Amino acid sequence: MTNDKEQMTNIIQITDMTKIYQMGEMQVHALRGVSLDIEKGEYVAIMGASGSGKSTLMNMIGLLDRPTGGSYKIRGKEASQLGKSKLADLRNQEIGFVFQQFNLLARVSARRQVELPLFYAGTSRRKGRQMADEALALVGLADRASHRPDELSGGQQQRVAIARALVNHPSILLADEPTGALDSKTGAEVMNLFDDLHSQGITVIMVTHDPLVARRAKRVITLSDGEIKADEKNGHKLASGQHYGIGRQ
Repeated sequence: MTNDKEQMTNIIQITDMTKIYQMGEMQVHALRGVSLDIEKGEYVAIMGASGSGKSTLMNMIGLLDRPTGGSYKIRGKEASQLGKSKLADLRNQEIGFVFQQFNLLARVSARRQVELPLFYAGTSRRKGRQMADEALALVGLADRASHRPDELSGGQQQRVAIARALVNHPSILLADEPTGALDSKTGAEVMNLFDDLHSQGITVIMVTHDPLVARRAKRVITLSDGEIKADEKNGHKLASGQHYGIGRQ
């Protein structure tokens, strides 16, 4: 049984989670009794081959789908049985998403891209602009606030997407293959940014197939056939010369 102290430190508590998809007459067991705790401020990579269940687990952690069975608590609040409206509210309050594709609007400035979640949350225009500028400064793009996506490099576009994910001050930054659409040097620069955000106390959970990306995390969870096959603390540090600067491109 989880005690009160563990509930305070664990931002995520997953117990015996299952997910079954009905495909015609066939049942697909995407998750098979997964149990997992993640502490506040952890830096976690989730790995696995195609069909391992990592994308399903990401959708569960991100409150984008419901488990078939088991429990999912986020900051002590049971989420698995919430209705759609309350689930959406909890997702907007607690989780910032970063995807492989940047999902930016073509003719909209970086500042307006980042302001968008605040608009839906009912934040005033003045406050939203201030929060968007703070988020852009956090990712090193204070001087690119008025630039559209076609005026930004791929790495800068991904950093706009990260600023948008952070603008509501979520408890968890959830990234799905965040370097998948970037070249290796730009990808390393984006990963440096994740390292920096983690060092500031942000909980980072990243789904990736790339072992080099996973090595940046402090903990690596490997899934296979819907089950956790390995859960290892990863204290690896990059050798001198492997760490690119975040600097602007």
